[in-house]
Amino acid sequence: MKYLSKNLGETAGIAKDFLESISLGGKATVVALQGDLGAGKTAFTQEAGKIMGVVENMHSPTFVIMKIYEIDFKGFKNFIHVDAYRLERDSELLHLGWEEIVSEPENLVFIEWPENVPGAIPISARKIAFKFIDEGAREIEIHES
Repeated sequence: MKYLSKNLGETAGIAKDFLESISLGGKATVVALQGDLGAGKTAFTQEAGKIMGVVENMHSPTFVIMKIYEIDFKGFKNFIHVDAYRLERDSELLHLGWEEIVSEPENLVFIEWPENVPGAIPISARKIAFKFIDEGAREIEIHES
């Protein structure tokens, strides 16, 4: 499903619709966010975090790679935001406890730049593609799993 977002309010609405479509599974729910710099991946993640009750400021964890937020949303207990922009190999993510993270059903993981660690992304991951249209618009395409 493709959406055109012209502002953060519309992005929040798209994030809300997406979050309504997910549920706990046998392992973590992983969402792979793809798109160029400035395409809207972090903004979408921030809006999703707000919807799930994250109250602290959410910044892209480019330098720390991963941030974990406690949530209580549809059975999920942890919202994990990963930014793989600086990673060059799957093994770098594995050193951060990735296998344990993706095995826990109560984890909801949003990972930016999944193409940098393709072997670490579960085959079951949901995929969302972001495209910069212009300063005021982004295309957000949610791929069905």
